[in-house]
Amino acid sequence: MSLSRVVPLLQKGGIVVIPTDTIYGIIAKAFDRTAVKRLFAFRRASPRKPFVILIDSVSRLKEFGITLNAAQRRFLRDVWPGKVSVVLSCPIKEFAYLHCGRKTLAFRLPNTKGLRTLLKKTGPLVAPSANPEGMRPAETAAAARRYFGARVDAYVGVGRMSGKPSTLISFTGASPKVLREGAVSLPSRFLPHPD
Repeated sequence: MSLSRVVPLLQKGGIVVIPTDTIYGIIAKAFDRTAVKRLFAFRRASPRKPFVILIDSVSRLKEFGITLNAAQRRFLRDVWPGKVSVVLSCPIKEFAYLHCGRKTLAFRLPNTKGLRTLLKKTGPLVAPSANPEGMRPAETAAAARRYFGARVDAYVGVGRMSGKPSTLISFTGASPKVLREGAVSLPSRFLPHPD
């Protein structure tokens, strides 16, 4: 199955495993509360942390009520599109089902043509790695199917993907801070300073 063929499934509230720009992800429409809650329910026991949201352009952040300051805009120009997920403040109650009360959301603008094309058709997608919480990320669609079975509506495979997850950066303060080192190594100025 191709990425383009999963669009109708996602539009109807489906959940799909696909190859992302880093590793296999399990996706659902970010603005579909029912689909997001369904994904939370079978991927982890409790929604302790929000999912990364894939977007096709920086302008999509406005749909989540996020207004960037000058420093954030400069930083995002440096790292996007790419394998960097950025945590931004999102205190809007309407999106509590996404931020789980933490009032922050993580976003990534991928640098993969097929994925960006999909995102233009579907809008933002929640896209955690294709594994139950605490388990090893699936490296193939078949491995993801062993994890989730019929609870996922479709699986799109491209063979083995054994890369690293995205680098995770928090930009909720005055400057960016690395929360997880992943697929991209960033300059030392982004590394956490010892207390």
